[in-house]
Amino acid sequence: MPKHATTVYLAGKITGDPYYRLKFLDAAQTLEKAGFIVLNPAMLPSSGFDYEAYMRISGAMLAECKAACFLPDWTDSRGAMFEHGYAAAHGMEIFYFAEWEQKLKEGLKEGLQEGAQYATP
Repeated sequence: MPKHATTVYLAGKITGDPYYRLKFLDAAQTLEKAGFIVLNPAMLPSSGFDYEAYMRISGAMLAECKAACFLPDWTDSRGAMFEHGYAAAHGMEIFYFAEWEQKLKEGLKEGLQEGAQYATP
């Protein structure tokens, strides 16, 4: 898993998902609370550019990050599949939001059971 204060690009299905902004916002906020610096492509305007332009802009965002985090529906997205390939080819740290969040919750639960005080890692 990437270390805190790591720049991370958030990837997942946008095209065809009417609730993509909420999904991305929730994930970005969780990552930010854990100390990550998140670049979120769902913050781009929802209109005004063609698909290729969005991919160029998102690609520039991805290229500036140390890690890429993939939402559960990323395999349903042609763009996110491309981003995954790019991240892998460039040796970026890759992690999957659902797995990361589950480990985070398990770690917090274990800490509370042991009586330790945990801040969000």
